[in-house]
Amino acid sequence: MGISASARKGWLAASVVGALVLGACSSGSGSGDGDPKSITFWFSTSAQDKGYTDLAKEFEAKEGIKVEIVNVPYDGYQDKLSQAAQANALPDTASVPSLDPLWVNQVQDLASIANNEANKINKSLITADGDKVLSIPSDVTAAGLYINKSLFEKAGVSYPTDPAQTWTWTDFLAAATKVREATNAKYDMVYDNSAARIRGWIYTHGGTGFQLGADGRFAAPDAATVQAISDFGKINDDKVMPKSVWTSGQDPNALFKSGQVVAYYSGVWQVADFADSITDFEWASVPSPAQPTHATDINLGGKMVAFSNGDKADAAKKWLDFIFQPANYTKLAQTNGYLPIETGLTLTYPFEKKAAQDAFALYIKEIELADPISSSGQANQTKLLLAKQKVEDALIKTEMAKFVNGEQDAQKTVDAIVTGLNDQIK
Repeated sequence: MGISASARKGWLAASVVGALVLGACSSGSGSGDGDPKSITFWFSTSAQDKGYTDLAKEFEAKEGIKVEIVNVPYDGYQDKLSQAAQANALPDTASVPSLDPLWVNQVQDLASIANNEANKINKSLITADGDKVLSIPSDVTAAGLYINKSLFEKAGVSYPTDPAQTWTWTDFLAAATKVREATNAKYDMVYDNSAARIRGWIYTHGGTGFQLGADGRFAAPDAATVQAISDFGKINDDKVMPKSVWTSGQDPNALFKSGQVVAYYSGVWQVADFADSITDFEWASVPSPAQPTHATDINLGGKMVAFSNGDKADAAKKWLDFIFQPANYTKLAQTNGYLPIETGLTLTYPFEKKAAQDAFALYIKEIELADPISSSGQANQTKLLLAKQKVEDALIKTEMAKFVNGEQDAQKTVDAIVTGLNDQIK
């Protein structure tokens, strides 16, 4: 978000150096000698790229400015941006997983775009420092549950379709086990190896998770969070869930698409991929379990920024302004399968499968019903950024892997996460 950002794990054949060289050659960052008729746009995705490619062609036709799109691997993207900033080679524009104090002072003010009433941008989700708008989200994301509908139907097991009448985790897992046993599937569920996704598990179990206190540091989580972590470890038993996803990085997406897994907890960004790639069975997006809290992890798909790169600056801002014009943003949201950051749009997603259309309708309802804690992870990131603090949450995955592997208990895992997060705060 996690692509989460974590959701957009696109891979290129190009190496880290290749991406940086491309940015350095084409951005003209700080040099003033670049071609203002060509700008770079960095982002990361595995499936959601056509919308930007189409708009770039329209933008060039209208403005005479070529947009060179660079799809950067998600893992290491933040490091690439840091290296680019240190090498004076930042891209001209980008959709980034998160802002970084190292280069945030080099982004342009996007207030004129965010405050343009014609765009109807949800201002509660922009990142602002006073009156300066640092970034505008490309879209909204939410975590959620998918099932192998064919397996459920084969087993004769029912499932809810209305988020207002969802099931508990206990009920869901009982149903998934029944399906697995009746169909000889391999696992009840796979679960994204993501710090953002584990927030969804904690919140739905009534925990507050890892929150910043009034002193600007992460507080010790409540007992419900420790219990939720403990419960998560118990189902990583190579029967309900495979340990390999959290301990050795096995791909949960590929496991679910194999047809041998009953359910998959991931997020809305999977819809476009599933609509195109799953052909051997029927799938469905279903309400997330609530035990007892109806929650998700509401995050931002990507934070759109324009850098102050000499004579490229005006063209870069013009590109983002073009993207967020309602007619253009409608095309982007529809083509890429985005939950929109703009309100009042009439969206017709180009999915032939009813499952994909139904998934978006369900996610919209899920977000409407979600407890406010669902967006607290994103809120914490903004607070840290404005305090000029850089805190990476990758250590959550590391500590959770130790726990799932039986190397430490739930309390030690939670304590290590809090300590590791706070050690990064200066």
